[in-house]
Amino acid sequence: MASPTPATGRREQLRDFLRTRRARLTPSDVGMPDGGRRRTPGLRREEVAVLAGVGVSWYTWLEQGRDIKVSGDVLDAIARALRLDRAEREHLYLLAGLNPPQAEAGPAAPITPELRRVLDAWSPRPAYVRDRYWNFVAINDAAREVFGYGDTDHNCLVTYFTNVRYRSMHTHWAAAAPSVVARFRADAALRPDDPEYGRIIAGLLAVSPEFAELWPRHDVSGSTQAVKGIRHPDAGELVFEGTLLPLADRPGCTLVLFNPRPGTGTQERFDRLMARRRMAAAG
Repeated sequence: MASPTPATGRREQLRDFLRTRRARLTPSDVGMPDGGRRRTPGLRREEVAVLAGVGVSWYTWLEQGRDIKVSGDVLDAIARALRLDRAEREHLYLLAGLNPPQAEAGPAAPITPELRRVLDAWSPRPAYVRDRYWNFVAINDAAREVFGYGDTDHNCLVTYFTNVRYRSMHTHWAAAAPSVVARFRADAALRPDDPEYGRIIAGLLAVSPEFAELWPRHDVSGSTQAVKGIRHPDAGELVFEGTLLPLADRPGCTLVLFNPRPGTGTQERFDRLMARRRMAAAG
């Protein structure tokens, strides 16, 4: 007996998913007449098809797990008909064999108290949150102290190419610049029609010769790891490993956490620096 293929298994999951989503709704939930007694709970297939604006036979085939072609527009219509939330809609796309659409950014809002506590708890190690455009959303005190971010630094990429103090402290600035630009291009490519990316890029092309030389290369990188070397005026050379963690509840936002790199002496020098800062603050 042949083993089921991944596509077959996916279609079986799609069948079960659609059936369970349909079963949890009643006609009154979607503004339809009851239609009398039902043998099974939930909406009928015919009702879902009407709500989604698709043919009854086509929807039946989809729910039966047949190998048929689907489009994003039709999946969106089915998601609306079945009252799917964002996570369920993404799951529907994946089971149908399509890439889920990129989540839209919500209106700018302060970070939650829970996320602020994560940043504070990461201290004295550096950490910050940036949005999809690499704008700083929140920075802990350690990141300001170690990386030299000031009150005028609002965007990670712009700071990298225009902040003279930051650039002078970065021990491998020129070597790291291509990968920084490549990571930003990968993010910008996800939303090619978003004018905010164009505004940031145009601004940097106008003021940074280095960025103007790197951007036309069209290099891209999806790396979620980074190494940042800093020549701190009080602590000497510090090397940190950065890890980028997307925040599921804030589409487009990333939590960036830094740890001293083992074997570089960074931990000891960093500890002495932060101890002096605490003593100065206390005195």
